[in-house]
Amino acid sequence: MLKLKRILLIAPTEMTRTPAFDRAQSLASATGALLHIISFDYVQALAVAGLFNHDAMAQAREGYLQVHRHWLEQQARFQRCIGLQVTTEVVWAKSTPAHVLEYVNDFHADLVIKDTHHVPALDRAFHRPLDWLLLRDCPAPLHLVTDAREPKPLKILAAIDLSHLEELSHGLNDRILDLASTLAAACGSVLHVLNVSSWSVLGDSDVSVPTLSLDVSLREAVNDTQEEAFEELAERYGIEKKHRHLLTGIPHQVIGLFARQNAFDMVVLGTSYHHGIDRFIGSTAESVLNRAPCSLTIIKPLSRFN
Repeated sequence: MLKLKRILLIAPTEMTRTPAFDRAQSLASATGALLHIISFDYVQALAVAGLFNHDAMAQAREGYLQVHRHWLEQQARFQRCIGLQVTTEVVWAKSTPAHVLEYVNDFHADLVIKDTHHVPALDRAFHRPLDWLLLRDCPAPLHLVTDAREPKPLKILAAIDLSHLEELSHGLNDRILDLASTLAAACGSVLHVLNVSSWSVLGDSDVSVPTLSLDVSLREAVNDTQEEAFEELAERYGIEKKHRHLLTGIPHQVIGLFARQNAFDMVVLGTSYHHGIDRFIGSTAESVLNRAPCSLTIIKPLSRFN
């Protein structure tokens, strides 16, 4: 089982306590991990003023940041009262993907938490939002929080993908189940596992093909192989038979609908980024993110960042 030692909460620039604060506090309390809260803050007007009077701008900026630091410390003080290890930091920088990823890489977090920021489909057509870029490039597991009705997740769904051999996904399913089972055990949550059978990879190719397009005998062989692998994984992680789910359909649609209908607090799923045409295996994680039924935790294969 994994040991979470360092949790990083990316707080919003606005001094507002959001659902991610409550979720981060609950997970840090359950796992015993250190919680570090970072906020990126940058005021364009102060930066422009510095072009004309550097000393005055530096003083004004420091005063402004002190207000933000004091507010974050107040949040941390509440959490320290219940025995948590909590540290805070305010960085004078825009919360661009480059700045955020640089900080994440330097901090070596075991889990990164932030609030989900919904971006309309039209806007996504012209630029990739921070959540999407973190989903692609964040080296640590990324937990994107929606409303967090329950600060401590009571029901967790691990969505695995058996359409690819483990050699092609670099043990991604095990990483999903490792984290999901660790969080479930720490939080006293009920853990379910789901595999959506719809696509398969044949041979050594990275190209997925619809299972229904295969010859009947080949389709049955693929389904039998996936079912055997599914049962073996579920047994290894001690998941009860009534909490094992094999469904068919378009993965992101089935995962979203199943999570919503069964009131899960968190879905843990994987993604493997590739340069080129098929940038995400199935684009499942991105598609689920766009219509998140609950909070999501995104896992990547280790080899992606080795």
